Amino acid sequence: QVLSSVGSLAAESGDPDGVFPNIVLTSHESRNYRFYDDLIRGKKVIFNFFYSGCGDICPLSTQRLVEVQEMLHGRVGRDLHMYSVTLQPELDTPAVMRGYMETYGVQPGWLFLHASREDIELLRRKMGFVDPDPELDADLESHIGVVKFGNDEIGRWGACPSFADPEEILASILTIDPSPAARS
Repeated sequence: QVLSSVGSLAAESGDPDGVFPNIVLTSHESRNYRFYDDLIRGKKVIFNFFYSGCGDICPLSTQRLVEVQEMLHGRVGRDLHMYSVTLQPELDTPAVMRGYMETYGVQPGWLFLHASREDIELLRRKMGFVDPDPELDADLESHIGVVKFGNDEIGRWGACPSFADPEEILASILTIDPSPAARS
């Protein structure tokens, strides 16, 4: 199902708490998704922000998350959902995002997403990917290297540095999954 664009800052949220904006994002596969309704509602999720022209932060973060994806043994896209949202939507088109994914060996199940500049900024701020120092926050080269993860069904959320060892990132992510089977 393809959604139409909705001048988005005013997009209604399906999130009962109003925390997550229900903006429309387009994936590397050129499919449209509403952030809360399609990507978050009732799911266990892992997400970060990136941009393909990033010098240091994004390549290391992506590399670490690729290792985490491998350690999850096929769970990504089934019961755990990974999302990377671009900070440069005007440059990171679906084709550019596909090339980035290929460069880093991203496997199926992990969505790379973009939206309008305004919607990305709204999402970034709502999700807390903001530096308290406005000058640092405005500098794209020093954006926050964080992985956020959550289980919408039980309301459990957390974050960890994206530069951490993949084993530490995985252990943090698994805290959102209360089932004993998830830890084996």
